[in-house]
Amino acid sequence: MFTLWLVGVVLGIHGLLLGRMPGRWLQRSVRRPRVWGTGALLAAFSGFNYPTVTVIGVGLVALGHVMKPSR
Repeated sequence: MFTLWLVGVVLGIHGLLLGRMPGRWLQRSVRRPRVWGTGALLAAFSGFNYPTVTVIGVGLVALGHVMKPSR
């Protein structure tokens, strides 16, 4: 469980700070890496202690996948 949490935190920080995702699959599937990274960090740090924050984080991860990039 700790490994999964650590992967979520590292990917979230990478997406939030750098604005891009590592790996081919994530680069192709995530359209808004900063939104995705924010959601991943919220979901990872809230754990199951704060279910509302977890739901908001998962929602932001989903929005990072479906929102069109602004260019």
